[in-house]
Amino acid sequence: MSHNRRIFLKGLASVGVGLSIIQSPKLGLAQQLEDLPKGKRVGIIGLDTSHSLAFTKAFNSPNPDPSIKGYRVVAAYPYGSKTIESSAKRIPGYIKEIKEYGVKIVNSIDSLLDQVDVVLLETNDGRLHFEQALPVIKAGKKLFIDKPIAASLSDAKAIFEAADKNGVPIFSSSSLRYVKNIPDIVSGKLIGNITGVDTYSPAIIEPTHPDLFWYGIHGVEMLFTIMGPGCMQVSRVHTQDTDMVVGIWKDDRIGTFRGIRRGKHAFGGIAFGEKGQVAISPYEGYLPLLYQIAEFFDSGVPPVNPIQTLEILAFMEAADESKKLGGQSVSIPQLT
Repeated sequence: MSHNRRIFLKGLASVGVGLSIIQSPKLGLAQQLEDLPKGKRVGIIGLDTSHSLAFTKAFNSPNPDPSIKGYRVVAAYPYGSKTIESSAKRIPGYIKEIKEYGVKIVNSIDSLLDQVDVVLLETNDGRLHFEQALPVIKAGKKLFIDKPIAASLSDAKAIFEAADKNGVPIFSSSSLRYVKNIPDIVSGKLIGNITGVDTYSPAIIEPTHPDLFWYGIHGVEMLFTIMGPGCMQVSRVHTQDTDMVVGIWKDDRIGTFRGIRRGKHAFGGIAFGEKGQVAISPYEGYLPLLYQIAEFFDSGVPPVNPIQTLEILAFMEAADESKKLGGQSVSIPQLT
């Protein structure tokens, strides 16, 4: 240690400040979390996904975005998948890292609910979502459920039914719903009325989930955000490297999703309208979704209609059924 550095630290100690000043950012954050006004305490369920850490970094930033409206993550229950290796192996490292943002680790969902006002259900394993969402709903806490809302259409229906029965606002969405120019596409501002959409995204397959639920949902969410509900039939061509899923809407419009498993991964698409075509872009990360979550926590008004969320899952289940049938067309109304 240099002579000047020793003098500096000695001087701090002499006035009763000591090394605490060097640690003040963390101490300041801890105090901010303690002093949060009622309603602004966020809890996380599931530290088996990078989303949990990315969201916490935004909410607990020393200079948080004003559109996050003062919400802070104060506690987290880490589990989370215990059986999907790619998810479960992340948990110890994410526990350690999230603590750096002042987040308390708790040993049960009930304990979490005692300490928070609203909840982000981030568990990567959609098979656990119904059982983890239920105590949150029964406790009357507003709830965001990350993609996929569940690992089956039936579980997703059960989640929405429980929320409706208990009068608790919930919603689920991929961040790809909030690609920057989508609102102007949907409104007709860019290309007039939409006549069709082609989207693409990675479509990594996890054997515990229907194929598109695990990652292809990102591209499917973009497709439905622009096309809207009303898909009637789905057919799918599947190879080891690629999926091509074609949906026919009730007004005879066609929307497609291309799932990528080989080559560079990317998110995007083309929207077709009465006045031309436009690329769906740019994707600007998680913040636009977090703005919607914060607004939802404030207002209690879900920004995504449950009908559309359920139809997205029906589309993906129909795609799985079409794969089993060698690419035959499957009726969505028969599934729902």
